[in-house]
Amino acid sequence: MTEPDPTERVTAVVADDHPALLSAVCDFFADSGIDVIGRAADGQEALAKIEKRLPNVALIDIRMPRVGGIEVAQRTRRSAPETAILLYTAYGDEALLSDALDAGVRGFVLKEAPLADLLRAVEIVARGGTYVDPVLAGAIASAKLKDGRLPSLTARERDVLRLLANGHSNEEIGKQLFISPQTVRTHVQKAMGKLDADTRTQAVATALRRSLIS
Repeated sequence: MTEPDPTERVTAVVADDHPALLSAVCDFFADSGIDVIGRAADGQEALAKIEKRLPNVALIDIRMPRVGGIEVAQRTRRSAPETAILLYTAYGDEALLSDALDAGVRGFVLKEAPLADLLRAVEIVARGGTYVDPVLAGAIASAKLKDGRLPSLTARERDVLRLLANGHSNEEIGKQLFISPQTVRTHVQKAMGKLDADTRTQAVATALRRSLIS
């Protein structure tokens, strides 16, 4: 990623589906020297503004309507790689961190963090660095390294287990993920092997306990 000229204002797109929070963050950034060149209330709008305006940083709520923050990060990596994604997250989102890391996000900030920390995170990420909220550091490390190994489940395996945990059948999962029921079974079997589980229920329980899915 090309670092912006330090004499120029950092540009940002901010996305959150809570209007009051979105307004407060954007006003704070403007007062602090960050040039907010776009704001969005859902992920689809955020992605469109990122691709059109190419900000240095996009601060994205991890849970949003239409397109979630992780998918925004995945698509931005392909369509606007110069934009660094900073995810704005609640403490209860640890199970999503593996997916976020796979998507190539550059930082994580808790919604409960002071605005000064949020500003620091944006400035660090804009200059090519990474930022992890201190409260989330342990969860990030856990997501990156489980039992001395990198996360063993693929993103699709996590998707399948997450839908299993919600009570969906192989056929229903296949329809949601646009894959065949046989492919669903293959993903389940692979996940069971990686998690040393004898049944699909045990695989789901293990993945939940290890915060690989939520």
